[in-house]
Amino acid sequence: MTTPRIPPGGLAELGPANWLFTRLARRAMRVEDVHLFSTLGHARGLFRAWLMFSARLMPFGSLPRYEVEMLILRIAHLRGCAYELDHHERLGRRAGLSPALIARVQEGPAAAGWSTRHHALLVAVDQLVGTKDIDDDAWQALTRFLDERELIEIVMLVGQYDSLATTIRALRIPRDTRPAARRQANAN
Repeated sequence: MTTPRIPPGGLAELGPANWLFTRLARRAMRVEDVHLFSTLGHARGLFRAWLMFSARLMPFGSLPRYEVEMLILRIAHLRGCAYELDHHERLGRRAGLSPALIARVQEGPAAAGWSTRHHALLVAVDQLVGTKDIDDDAWQALTRFLDERELIEIVMLVGQYDSLATTIRALRIPRDTRPAARRQANAN
């Protein structure tokens, strides 16, 4: 990635509410700066509205958290979005995904060992990211496991994280880094 097109902002660029939120998020995520938030925060009210929408899908959606993390990791892999991969590998581990399962998500629906439900979810992600649609067979497979609300949520979740990958790439948002002391401790 090259130089950010919009540098991450501070108090003056973000305003007090967005700046405070980014500071709290930085501490919670244990990074030097949450570049996604300190960049999108320039948009002020739009940023806060986006946060509400995003939070309604993850972490406050109706689907099991570990499945949501599987889907987001698959999107990040398909889109080559290292920023999303960084964050959602950590979040996925917290939601119960093992390193082996995270690696299998990157292999996709053709990898061995998926339940019928997880295979259907991953096929839907691949189709939505690849074609911006879900074919009738894949849709029928999803309807075996999901109700109407969840079907809508899956489509919106994939669209949200696909769009986010586009935003991260187009704005050249840099990956987050952990403080030097934490990086050193983890290296030992």
